[in-house]
Amino acid sequence: MFEHQDVLSALNGKLPLPEKIEYVHGLLKGRYDFIDRISVAIYDPKTDLLKTYLHSSDDENPLVLYSARLADSESMQEILKVGRPRVVNDLDIFSNAPAEHTRRIASLKYKSSYTMPMFLNGEFFGFLFFNSHRKNVFDETTLHYLDMVGHLLSLLVIHEMSTTRGLYAIVKTAANITLHRDVETGAHLDRMSNFARLIAKEVAKKYRLNDELVEHIFLFSPLHDIGKIGISDSILLKAGKLTEAEFDTMKTHASKGGEIVDMMLKNLGFDEFPHAEILRNIALYHHEAINGSGYNGLMDEEIPIEAKIVAVADVFDALTSVRPYKEAWSNERAFLFLQSMAGTKFDSDCVAALINRRAEVEAIQTRFKEDHIG
Repeated sequence: MFEHQDVLSALNGKLPLPEKIEYVHGLLKGRYDFIDRISVAIYDPKTDLLKTYLHSSDDENPLVLYSARLADSESMQEILKVGRPRVVNDLDIFSNAPAEHTRRIASLKYKSSYTMPMFLNGEFFGFLFFNSHRKNVFDETTLHYLDMVGHLLSLLVIHEMSTTRGLYAIVKTAANITLHRDVETGAHLDRMSNFARLIAKEVAKKYRLNDELVEHIFLFSPLHDIGKIGISDSILLKAGKLTEAEFDTMKTHASKGGEIVDMMLKNLGFDEFPHAEILRNIALYHHEAINGSGYNGLMDEEIPIEAKIVAVADVFDALTSVRPYKEAWSNERAFLFLQSMAGTKFDSDCVAALINRRAEVEAIQTRFKEDHIG
């Protein structure tokens, strides 16, 4: 009665999503050995960016930590306009296309592709790609099978991202309570999270950050001050300088943030959520300093990279934003300040990473301007 082996039973276990994608790819190659690459790009409607997220490739991955505006890709827009997957059995037709992702795919001799759009409750979520080094392999028989596999993979990705975004939404809802009491704004959180993503991409090679980790740093960075929920208004909203005792109380928002994150993860049944540590580290350690003078006295390599990234992104946006007690600094003045503190308070790599992306920093500032009228 139990002789049959369910070949997909591994997906019922606690494998991380990248390993599940690789597992399905391995099974797929047993049937169609010409499927050389499976990859996933997710879409951020706020920035119109398509961002690389996961892949399983037999050789070097041509697209790592890559993003492009959907508005700049006519071929991707056409897939959404038609509302159906696209089959290209000879990628040479795109040989003169200017898009960087097209050039990178061509550089590794991929010759055909099948692209499936992913949707969640009717909303565009991203793309799933199957690539082969051979031409003319995606016939009707193959496509019928790939349709089923593609939807299975889409569900795996959507489930993972929905869990992440569900957790994010719940914690953000709590964090918004703080926003109504604090001087920070939604635009500040949008800017600093995008700054954090810029920094993370720039330091990714040194700190071995993949697309998935970078995306979670981006998603969770706005929740750094969740612990301010536990700080009284008399301290949080005080216009003047805090007393030493008040500042000591204010500093507890980091440890309170860690406690709130742990409590929420436990209450929501997310104790084993694969990237919970990123959220916890950001809440707990975003006020650490390289020289050990931060809230918990951690030094340099003791500080998680996600916390180092958020520290730079948060301070830069605070400096360049108007506050009740200060005018906005120019970008150049803020960059000079960060440089003066690099290696003592802030991580040198993270500071250099932000400064190296000046044009993108300015684009983020333009996109997420403050609305002072409301």
